[in-house]
Amino acid sequence: MTTAEQAYTQVEQLTRERARNFSYGIRLLPKPKRRAIAAIYAFAREVDDIADDPGLSVVEKRVRLEELRSSLDGEPGDSAMLVALADARRRYPISGDALKALIDGGLQDTEQARYADFDELRAYCSRVAGAVGVACIAVYGADQPQRAEALGIALQLINIMRDVREDWQLGRVYIPQDELASFGVAEEQIASGEVTPAWQALMAYQASRARAYLRDGLSLLDYLDRRSAACVATFAGLYRAILERIEAAGFDVFDGQTGISTLTKLRIVGSGLVR
Repeated sequence: MTTAEQAYTQVEQLTRERARNFSYGIRLLPKPKRRAIAAIYAFAREVDDIADDPGLSVVEKRVRLEELRSSLDGEPGDSAMLVALADARRRYPISGDALKALIDGGLQDTEQARYADFDELRAYCSRVAGAVGVACIAVYGADQPQRAEALGIALQLINIMRDVREDWQLGRVYIPQDELASFGVAEEQIASGEVTPAWQALMAYQASRARAYLRDGLSLLDYLDRRSAACVATFAGLYRAILERIEAAGFDVFDGQTGISTLTKLRIVGSGLVR
C-alpha cells in the first residue's frame, strides 16, 4: 500500500518533470505546503491527461473523469496522486468544489471545441485554471478565492495564446469565435501558421486581456506570507515572461519558440524572493 511519504515523493517528481514553470515557484515553499501544492498539480495533470488522451474514446474519457470525481469522496486506494491529495486535504482546507470544477473542465474539453464568445471561454478558464488557484489558496493560507481565480484565469489565457497550434492539432480553438470574426482571422490561418497584421491585432487584444487578469490576480500577493508570495510571484513572473516573448516575436506562436531559458527562470525566482 502506498504511504503518504511515498505518494508525496511521486507527485513532487511528477511536478518537476512535467510542470514547465509551476515547479520553479513551489520550490520556494516550506515542505508541507510544497507537497500539498504538488498533490493539487498532480490531480490537475491527471484530469488534463485523461481529457487529452488520443487513445481513449469520448465515452471512456467521461467514465474515467467521473471515476476520478467519485474518488474525491471515497478512499484513495493505492493511487499515489490520490493518497497525496487525501493527506493534503486533511492538513489544509482544500476546496472539494474546486477540485470537482477541474473535472468539469476536463469533461468540457470532451464536449466543446469552440467558444462563441469570451463569456463562454471565461467560464471554461475558471474551471480548468481558476479552480486550481482556488484549491491552492487554502494551502497558501489566505481567504482570497476571487483573486486566486483571477490569477488562474490569467495564466490560462497566456497558455491559450502559447498553445494555439497544439490545441488546433487536438481539434480545439479556444480563441472566441466572435473575436476571430471581428478581426478577420479564419481558422485556416491557424492551421497554416500564417502571421498577418489581422492575426497580430487579434493576439494583441488577447494579450491585453491576459495582462488585465494578471494584474488583478497579482493583488493576491498582498494577502500571502513571504514564502507563499514568493512562490506565486515566481510562477506569475514566468508566465509574464512568456507573454512578453510572444509579443516580442510579433505574436508568431507557431514555431514552438515561446519558451524561456533556465537563466531567465532563475532570475525570476530571485526576483520573487527579494520582492
